[in-house]
Amino acid sequence: MTDQKTSAPKIGFDRFIALEWAAAALRARAGMGTMEDMDESLDQAGMGKEARRKSLTVLKRLWLQPYPEFSDFAERGISIFKDDPSVSAAVLTWGMAITTYPFFGKVAELIGRLSALQGDCAVAEVRRRMSEIYGEREGTQRTTYRVIQTQADWGAIEHTDKGKRLVRLPQTNVSNEDAVAWLIEALVRYVGKALPVSAISSQAVLYPFGFEQSLGYLISRSPNLAVHSQGPSSQYVMLAQSD
Repeated sequence: MTDQKTSAPKIGFDRFIALEWAAAALRARAGMGTMEDMDESLDQAGMGKEARRKSLTVLKRLWLQPYPEFSDFAERGISIFKDDPSVSAAVLTWGMAITTYPFFGKVAELIGRLSALQGDCAVAEVRRRMSEIYGEREGTQRTTYRVIQTQADWGAIEHTDKGKRLVRLPQTNVSNEDAVAWLIEALVRYVGKALPVSAISSQAVLYPFGFEQSLGYLISRSPNLAVHSQGPSSQYVMLAQSD
């Protein structure tokens, strides 16, 4: 099985992004809102000119102007939202974030893994491990905290113990089957390799979400995913090969 990673910036997601802003960007891109609506949402945050510019850059890469290698993936996410506006903007934006910004995904993966047993973890431990991975360079700790704040605003976690610990909030059940398959595709793109079908629902990077469907069945129906068998009882999901 081949490595399926695609190029993306190493950090990039260096701003706090409120769910309200991301949802406004998604609605604008889907033709269900306007850029003026998104601008108003940013205006209400009271940011300075430079902070606003940087925040808008992240929003552009998530929904408004995705990197070319992710444009088709983003378009399919937008189509899901247009067909079913009840699909949470947090679900779809999470998929775009882990696909476009591996740094965001790594923070999510660490929080998901560290909080798996008891439902909470220390902020300091997440920051320490991110520094081990990305180095003690300037900005790593600050950016990690901004991603943590973002994931809290998106309803995945909350702070306790005077901000020192992170507690998981109840998972969001993703009921739209197309959204589930799309989120699995985001997972495979983030990991960069084929994954056991049986392990998908427990992947730490998707810790805020729960799935009640037969994931194997949804994968088999998706034209963008493929299943590779290893032995009689082991199946792996990977990206479908484009023509």
